[in-house]
Amino acid sequence: MTELMERPFGKSVTPKEKLRRLLETVVPEDSVAILINADPDAMASAMALKRLFWRKAWKVGIYHINPIQRADNLAFIRSIGIKLKHVRHLKSGDITRWAIVDSQPDHHEAFRGRSFDIIIDHHPALVTSRARFMDIREEYGANAAIMTEYLRTGGIRPASRLATALFYGIKTDTDNFVRDATTHDINAFRYLYRFTNVNIIKKIESSEITRETLESYRLSMERLRLIRDIAVIHMGAVESPDILVILADFYMKLAEATWSVASGTFGDKLVVIMRYAGFRKDAGKMAQRLFTQWGGSAGGHKGAARAEIPVAGLPPRARNPEGLGDFVLKTIGKLK
Repeated sequence: MTELMERPFGKSVTPKEKLRRLLETVVPEDSVAILINADPDAMASAMALKRLFWRKAWKVGIYHINPIQRADNLAFIRSIGIKLKHVRHLKSGDITRWAIVDSQPDHHEAFRGRSFDIIIDHHPALVTSRARFMDIREEYGANAAIMTEYLRTGGIRPASRLATALFYGIKTDTDNFVRDATTHDINAFRYLYRFTNVNIIKKIESSEITRETLESYRLSMERLRLIRDIAVIHMGAVESPDILVILADFYMKLAEATWSVASGTFGDKLVVIMRYAGFRKDAGKMAQRLFTQWGGSAGGHKGAARAEIPVAGLPPRARNPEGLGDFVLKTIGKLK
């Protein structure tokens, strides 16, 4: 299989056929790089792909493009013992096969410029995505559920470490099955439970608050604005976009909020995290409608979305710290 797929596999393709074609993408001499935008679902998915390629490829490495600073994500890495490196440590000349899981090349500029051999994702398929092997199932709530199916199809019983990672990946990406979860996710979750170390899950989930995040909570409460049923917080410059994810999730707990939006600047970009708990709208589509006109990237699922826009591409008045907050409030006010 050498030609690039322009569309993902259709539903008529069997799990066994997909697994066969996936394993055909590598040979024993290959050095494989798995690129991820690191969160628990992506890290667990990368671990599963690495396990599938055990004894199929010479070397498999996991590389993340984003800084990992959330306390619970760091606890996840430490407790599971995940081996991964930042992409800056990647020696491209040594790589013969490129893979991306839980994302697609146009989701982030750090993914672009490479010809991927493998794409396995659960986000809506982008028309620009191409790979020798492309399995995109947007009906799944977590990419880890897809990877669990590959393991089961291959007759691979996951070790406790891998099962715990996949279990937690499904748990977090579906927000405990209240966000974009399907029977596929539930079945994978039930299967993994028997192999999962639940005590490690409890430890990870109790590790999300640090002194730094408490200070961010305090500041966010000062800056919180309510527009109808939308909770909006613009944090200004942040040390990591992860805090915006934490805050967007936190403010969904407001009884009056159907939408929660947390924004801030990281480097030269405006990052916007959106959460939605309703029936009629779609956070991913709304993020695209509101923010793609300014460049960058935007998208997600019905209940969760993210946008990253270069500040330089925004209207002149929004390019300073004071104007940027007003720009976010005005833009989010268009949610209807």
